[in-house]
Amino acid sequence: MPYRRPGSAPSPAVGTAPVAEPAAERDAFFDNAKYLAIVLVAIGHAWEPLRDGSRTVTALYTLVYAFHMPAFVVVAGYFSRGFEATPARIARLVTGIVVPYVVFETAYTLFTRWTDQAPDRPVSLLDPLYLTWFLAALFVWRLTAPLWRLVRWPLPLALAVAMPATLSPSIGDDLDLQRVLQFLPYFVLGLCLRPEHFLRVRTRRTRVLAVPVFAGAFAVAYLARPRSSWFMHRDSAAELGTPAWYGPVMTLATFGCSLLLVACFLAWVPGRRTWFTVLGGGTLYGYLLHGFLAQGSRFWGWYDPHWVHRPLGWATVALVAAAAVTVLCTPPVRRVFRCVVEPRARWAFRGTAGGEGRSRSAVGSA
Repeated sequence: MPYRRPGSAPSPAVGTAPVAEPAAERDAFFDNAKYLAIVLVAIGHAWEPLRDGSRTVTALYTLVYAFHMPAFVVVAGYFSRGFEATPARIARLVTGIVVPYVVFETAYTLFTRWTDQAPDRPVSLLDPLYLTWFLAALFVWRLTAPLWRLVRWPLPLALAVAMPATLSPSIGDDLDLQRVLQFLPYFVLGLCLRPEHFLRVRTRRTRVLAVPVFAGAFAVAYLARPRSSWFMHRDSAAELGTPAWYGPVMTLATFGCSLLLVACFLAWVPGRRTWFTVLGGGTLYGYLLHGFLAQGSRFWGWYDPHWVHRPLGWATVALVAAAAVTVLCTPPVRRVFRCVVEPRARWAFRGTAGGEGRSRSAVGSA
């Protein structure tokens, strides 16, 4: 997808419509894309324990990881185009990203202690655990959004930042900065996109071409068996046991591959309202809550039966994961957990900072 320098036209923050915008005016295409992306996220996590001994599952896992988070980040960037550092927007940033981050970072840490996966792990807000890295990254990306509107070549500059990041294992785990920097180009690309760019991939010709592209990508993942770690963007080249020069090269290679697959994925996303369109506004709930099921599934022995590691088991696990994350995106679940995911925080701010009512979630509406 082509890019252009981001303008200053106002648009919703991090994939969310303004509070005053009627629900009928939401774009069904983006809600559908968000729901389908979060389903792929859940399926990818569910397949993770099945990779050992299965080349097919490993290939499917690699294929899904090659584009599901890039698609999420691109959409988040697209809906961050109008972000300005106004008091109201900063307040929304705090309640929509920081508060859920603190709550779920603490909850995940206590959960891993309870399941004996990390019994001695301290609660640390500087070292994101499991899924919370995305909230930390989104907070950093959103704060830098006005900067990318000022520079002349935002996407090449973002790539120039991401490529050297792979050379330095010393970046450390603080706020998962390795991922923050390596996924940055996808966010900046989203900032640069306009509605017409999405229309270019939503054509019948593109949908037809997407079929052989995905088939070819699966064949490469199955035959060549590339490291899925490169698509996770969480490690430096040295940490992956490769020469340093692999890092910048793989940054460009994975960006190109992921971008092609994201375009193919978006080509298949329906633009009309469907039964799951309404669920697209609750993807943050599905994202954060399904992690407890994914993490606890091993502790509870869900993968112990032998049949789970056979083709029927792969399909069953995928269906269960899709159904579970779907339920977690529904309005009843959102009402229960809204106090920690989309909290009201007018009492914590003064003046216009608290005047926009309930905050909107960063991922759930993006």
